[in-house]
Amino acid sequence: MTQTMDVPAPAVSGESPPKQRRGADGVRTPGWLYVVMALGLFLVVIPFLWMVVSSFKPESEVRAVPPTWWPQEVTTENYDQLFTRLDFPTYLLNSAIVAIAVTLGNLVFCSMLGYALAKLEFPGKRVLFALVLGTLMVPGVVTFVPLFVLTTNLNLTNTLPGMILPFLAGPFGVFLMRQYVLGLPDELIQAARVDGAGELTIFARVIMPLCGPALATLGVLTFLTSWNNFLWPLVVAQSEDKFTLPVALALYAVGQNATQYGLLLAGSVVVVIPVLVVFLLLQRFIMQGVAMTGIK
Repeated sequence: MTQTMDVPAPAVSGESPPKQRRGADGVRTPGWLYVVMALGLFLVVIPFLWMVVSSFKPESEVRAVPPTWWPQEVTTENYDQLFTRLDFPTYLLNSAIVAIAVTLGNLVFCSMLGYALAKLEFPGKRVLFALVLGTLMVPGVVTFVPLFVLTTNLNLTNTLPGMILPFLAGPFGVFLMRQYVLGLPDELIQAARVDGAGELTIFARVIMPLCGPALATLGVLTFLTSWNNFLWPLVVAQSEDKFTLPVALALYAVGQNATQYGLLLAGSVVVVIPVLVVFLLLQRFIMQGVAMTGIK
C-alpha cells in the first residue's frame, strides 16, 4: 500500500499571513511586540531628549506654559553659567574621586567576600551570609545617623575619605558576587590548589578573570549610585571645596527666591554623560552577565 502525504493547500489570493519576524533564535516574534517595545523605548528616552534640548533654552522659555519642544532661541547661557559661576573642575574632580574609589572598593571587597561565602568553608559561614541578607532588608536611612556619628568621631567629616569609606563594600555587591561565583566550577580551584597556589593567588588569577560580567554589572550599578549620591555628601561636606557635583548644583541652582531650571538641566546633562560612557564601555560584559544568569 502506498502512503499519501498531505500537501498544504496554497494560500488563497487576497489573504496574507500574519506579519511575524524571526528572532535570532529562529522563534517567530509577533509584529505587535515590536510596536510595544518601540513605544516603551520612546517613553523612556523622551524625558532625556527633552532635558538635553531644554538645556539650550533661555530661562524664560524653560518656564514657558505651555512648554515648547524645540527652543525658539538656542543659547549656551546655561552651560556658560555652569562652568563659570560654579567651581566646576573642583566639583567634578571630587565626584570622580569618590565614585571611582567606591566602585573599585566594591569590586575588590565584595568579590573577596563573595568568593569566601561561595567556595570556602569556615565556622560561621551561614551566619555571616544570613547577616548579609538581613542587611539588604535594612533601609539606608536607619543607619544614616549612627554612620554620621561614627564618621564624626573618626574626624572624617568634611573629607573625601569620609564620603568613601562607609560605602567601600555593600551587601548587594556581596550577594551578587557570591551567587555568580557559586556557578564557577570547583575543579578549577582544586587544580590551582594542587599546583600550590594560595587563596589570594586563586582569587586574583582564577576567580577574578572569570567574573568579568558580574564585575561589570556591579561596577556600573555602584558607579551610578555613588555618582548620583546626594544626601551623604551634603551632610559630610561642610565646605565648598569638598562639594560633589550634585550637591553643588542643588545649592547654587535652587535659590531662596527661585529655582534656575536651565542651570539644573545643563548640570543634569553633564552629570549623566559619565554614567552613559561607563555603561557603553561595559555593556558587552553586562549583556554576557544577564545571558549567563539566564542559562544558570
